[in-house]
Amino acid sequence: MKPTPPLVLVFAASDPTCGAGLQADILTLASLGCHPLTAVTAITVQDTAGVESVHPVDADVLERQARHVLEDCPVAAFKIGVLGSLANVVAVAEIVSDYPDIPLVFDPVLASGRGDELAGEDMISAIRELLLPQTTLLTPNTPEARRLAERDDEGEPDAAECARRLIELGAQHILITGTHENTPQVVNQLFGEAGLIRRDSWDRLPGSYHGSGCTLASAIAACIASGADLEEAVRDAQDYTWRTLSGAFRPGMGQFVPDRLFWAREDEDAPPAPDA
Repeated sequence: MKPTPPLVLVFAASDPTCGAGLQADILTLASLGCHPLTAVTAITVQDTAGVESVHPVDADVLERQARHVLEDCPVAAFKIGVLGSLANVVAVAEIVSDYPDIPLVFDPVLASGRGDELAGEDMISAIRELLLPQTTLLTPNTPEARRLAERDDEGEPDAAECARRLIELGAQHILITGTHENTPQVVNQLFGEAGLIRRDSWDRLPGSYHGSGCTLASAIAACIASGADLEEAVRDAQDYTWRTLSGAFRPGMGQFVPDRLFWAREDEDAPPAPDA
């Protein structure tokens, strides 16, 4: 019998375009040699341009999905995306609290790429209180980091201050991505309790991408599940994500979709990813 690949349990919403959400997580995890397990948090109505509506799964159904899998399979890592409702935030927090030794990668998707709201203030407060203290690695972009960290009288905090506040709330590590900044390069910064751990810069690719954050967070979870330490996982996942974006395609009239299976189609002479 062949050995079982690393198992990663994903809590996320279904995306019918397969560009983001649960389907993006499945593609990424499988591409990197893991076997994905899933607990569907919500059904979305969306296309590659934006989200029309979100229909949360009942919290009891969500919990039953996850607990049946967890009682059956040895999960090596958790990955959390869109949760869909306050009740689902509470349910997922209760579930993962029973497995404190399993690393948890949390991509706090608060809005779609178009700006469609995916989490209200009640959900964000619950995330701060219930999920951040259980998070091994939080992967917000800069708007998400600022919203989670809360503004004060001094205005919008920078990345380092956001990370400091989020770590004070209980998250162990914060990877703040620079995809939403107006800079020539995308600068991603990994923070821990002692401050900045690493800073990686990547050529900013043209176009707008659907599911880049899902891809990065799932790739990190895959690397951790496969035995990498956190810093190594962050580095390797960024490299993988850049490659998916550099080979992205446009299936509809909206954003580009990362090609998570680029390795199955790439030319032997395709250029390597740049050094970070």
